[in-house]
Amino acid sequence: MADCEILENCSFFNDSMQGMPDQAELFKHLYCHGGNEICARYMIFKKLGHEAVPKNLFPNEITRANTILPAAKTAAKKS
Repeated sequence: MADCEILENCSFFNDSMQGMPDQAELFKHLYCHGGNEICARYMIFKKLGHEAVPKNLFPNEITRANTILPAAKTAAKKS
């Protein structure tokens, strides 16, 4: 399986996970090395772009991502 296309520039791993190397490796194994289609960060990136991904969004926060995506779509329609 291929690595996630945004892994190198993912602010979550490059900033938020510096002090938690074991947890970071677990998340990377689950979400970044072939499982990015179930990553909340990747879902938002693909639909809304890099700028729309909250820095504090964990890869496993699918429910939160599913709240952000429709809200962004509604806001775009109002613009």
